[in-house]
Amino acid sequence: MHGDDCQDDGLFSYISLEQRVPPGHPLRRLRALDPVLRALSARFNEMYARVGRPSIAPEKLLRALLLQGLYSIRSDRLLLEQLDYNLLFRWFVGLSLDDPMWDATVYSKNRERLLAGDIAQAFFEQVVELARQHQLLSDEHFTVDGTLIEAWAEQKSFKPKARAEPPPEGKGGNPSVSFRGQRRSNATHQSTTNPEARLFKKAQSQEAKLSYLGHLLAENRNGLAVNTRVTLATGTAEREAALAMAEEIPGVHRVTLGADKNYDTRDFVREVRWRRVTPQVARNNTHRASAIDQRTTRYPGYAISQQKRKRVEEIFGWMKTIGLMRKVRHRGREPVEWMFTWTAAIYNLLRMRNLLGATT
Repeated sequence: MHGDDCQDDGLFSYISLEQRVPPGHPLRRLRALDPVLRALSARFNEMYARVGRPSIAPEKLLRALLLQGLYSIRSDRLLLEQLDYNLLFRWFVGLSLDDPMWDATVYSKNRERLLAGDIAQAFFEQVVELARQHQLLSDEHFTVDGTLIEAWAEQKSFKPKARAEPPPEGKGGNPSVSFRGQRRSNATHQSTTNPEARLFKKAQSQEAKLSYLGHLLAENRNGLAVNTRVTLATGTAEREAALAMAEEIPGVHRVTLGADKNYDTRDFVREVRWRRVTPQVARNNTHRASAIDQRTTRYPGYAISQQKRKRVEEIFGWMKTIGLMRKVRHRGREPVEWMFTWTAAIYNLLRMRNLLGATT
């Protein structure tokens, strides 16, 4: 019998949001991590006034930011549109069916308040501590690496610092500009829209882009990020960030640190050893003698470290393809570092969900 193609608009719904979400939905395990957010309540109290009109609850803001990273929602307005009619999103954030949707400007202002605070780092530390409680972290073997983060700036904004540049040819708000024959460097030029971005490329065959450098310290047992950094894009930034993160590894016992060929320099290896860290760096014999000798490579742990260190690339891959960190939407190093740390925390949550699901 052919069914009728009609839509009945019921006045009431007798099915709650909790019932509509399937019991085995992947977001349920993440929604159960409310203790992590409650641990930040003291920080939230310091950021908000005790009197006045109540704003958007910071816990709901953070859950909305989690959804934005999990589902690759680049636009804030698109996120609010999804929250307006997507029942799964409403349930995850903590909105009822009848709650009005936030204004886009109000949402952006409240989000900027979180960006101004150290909430991302505190949330990241809580997630790492949760992983430590579940015995998912190694306290002996680590890997460090860096990646290029394209800044929210066009090449046209990269202009000379001192002298005035001739106006571009053409009409309209986006005229054509040719850089052929021009020598452009960070010493003489600067972006007018994103001054902290640097023109940089990680390989000779790649195109130089206005960028920052994101750095991760990952443990080798399950490939979880345990420390993050965002620095200006320079040729030595990766090794400098690695040394800074190596100093923050907890404990007094000796640990190992894996890395790729870019870290194979005598200065870096010497500084790492001085910090009681064994540098298990990939040997670079292309243009010079390697700083890694038989003291390191003769042990079986060196080969294992070289195999495990590739897991940090999985974190970078997820953060760029899903977490929207290939080209960031924020200007300035501090907001970019906030989002980089936040996205690394989201990756850890997903990885922990899979690991704990496999063991329970």
